[in-house]
Amino acid sequence: MLVEAIFQVKLDETDAIGDALIAAGALSVSLEDADQDTANERPLFGEPGLVPLQLGWERSRLIALIDGHENVAKYVAQIITEANALCEFTIPLPEQVRGLDEQDWVAVTQSQFSPLHIGRLWVVPTWHEPPPEAELVIRLDPGMAFGTGSHPTTHLCLQWLEQHLSPGMQVLDYGCGSGILAIAAKKLGAGNTLGLDIDPNAIIAARQNAELNLIEAAFVEASAQINGQIFDLVIANILSNPLKILAPVLISHVQPGGHLVLSGVLERQADEVADVYAKLGVALQVAAELDGWVVLSGRAKPHRSI
Repeated sequence: MLVEAIFQVKLDETDAIGDALIAAGALSVSLEDADQDTANERPLFGEPGLVPLQLGWERSRLIALIDGHENVAKYVAQIITEANALCEFTIPLPEQVRGLDEQDWVAVTQSQFSPLHIGRLWVVPTWHEPPPEAELVIRLDPGMAFGTGSHPTTHLCLQWLEQHLSPGMQVLDYGCGSGILAIAAKKLGAGNTLGLDIDPNAIIAARQNAELNLIEAAFVEASAQINGQIFDLVIANILSNPLKILAPVLISHVQPGGHLVLSGVLERQADEVADVYAKLGVALQVAAELDGWVVLSGRAKPHRSI
């Protein structure tokens, strides 16, 4: 029988206590904000290459997954005793020990993804039927690649595409993940569309999703040579630090007068990202915000006529 033993721990104790519980026989540990759903709740944000403003919560709920065998109480107590011997901190008694019912985890996972409606677009997992009123349907299997439409950044990009993409636009989806943005662009009437990602698994997933949606779009790994190719729209939903580093590359693929759309940016990071692009001649503005995330958009300077 699997059980979860729940402990309340302080910020400076979390790593040591978690490691000790694992060493003593816990199958896994996870952390939650002990102040979740209260006025003291504090969201944590971070990304590769940047030091997050907070490294953890002041008070955490540490959840240890334990195989309770036949005598749950005895085995949990044994793990805590052994963990205490390994830890510099005193491990508190668990607030709660609760059993886990056997579940159909496939069904549980699928239940987390429902059809998503954004303007004319409907993102529908393959185990759901599209609603009768759905106009443009994207069938998607959430898998190893990022992009189901449920994350605010993907939602914001889909919203931008639905509101601003003109038929025939040539589109580059830089950091394509599941391919959802490229597929949405094609559904909305885009012309030649290319998706690019550093993750080979993302390229596999994107190609499968494109085939599932009966659309023609090319997906290539980032090592592919696309130098010199320009597009009416370059859209990149990644993270602020890579967006800043990649600014010259992304701008180089936008044709004069074309659109550049960036997401994966927290509201507090928007000015910093926009400043990098402004120095390279592209003025970006916040086009929309959702749950603390923003989408930035702007246009490359057109060639001057002589």
